[in-house]
Amino acid sequence: MTYRLYYWPGIQGRGEFVRLLLEEAGAAYVDVGNNEAEGGLEAVQALLASPEAVHPAFAPPVLVNGKVVVAQVAAILQYLGPRLGLVACDANMALWTHQLQLTIADAVAEAHDTHHPLDVGDWYRNQKPEALRRARAFRESRMPKFIGWFEQVLARNPKGPEHLVGARLSYADLSLFQLVQGLRYAFPKAMGALERDTPRVHALARRVGARPNVSAYLASPRRLPFSEDGIFRHYPELDG
Repeated sequence: MTYRLYYWPGIQGRGEFVRLLLEEAGAAYVDVGNNEAEGGLEAVQALLASPEAVHPAFAPPVLVNGKVVVAQVAAILQYLGPRLGLVACDANMALWTHQLQLTIADAVAEAHDTHHPLDVGDWYRNQKPEALRRARAFRESRMPKFIGWFEQVLARNPKGPEHLVGARLSYADLSLFQLVQGLRYAFPKAMGALERDTPRVHALARRVGARPNVSAYLASPRRLPFSEDGIFRHYPELDG
């Protein structure tokens, strides 16, 4: 079975958390939005606007596997994790992995809101004063709290600090890698200052990035670059 991932073309966005899992697992998938032969943007829009969907998706990413249609990053990863061997079999550990993923989703949302604090549909330039204030609070308070919490999770893992959950790679590790990479792009100075106090988080990100399948993906054209059209945007004035 080939998975079908529906996400906006040309940007990493939230779809990247799903792509990383699929790439690490070596799963067959079609990135519909970036594949004109599969319908590209029109196919994504058609899926969202389908009048026949019993459970319509609010927004991409959406994963389709036969008759199964799943939206929301955390739900998609919760669905794919056991099928692709990237979550523990133990129910409590799987639930803990899901909790970690939801916390990453919270951090991603707050990172996005630094450049769109008032209206996600309006231009950044029209809310720049508010963005400066929101970004400062994120850099000085929220970002250290999130990254510091994941540092504690790694330090307290009974199986050691190599992974967030147990002794094996999980989809939460892949997602934390993407969060760290995105924050490094958007806030290089602030993240650089955090690295000394959160060495386990940064070491995990390096290990994930060096994994054979992930490394090959990062070097391929399938890995779209960070840009000022995505979730993580680098506006120097927001980095302090």
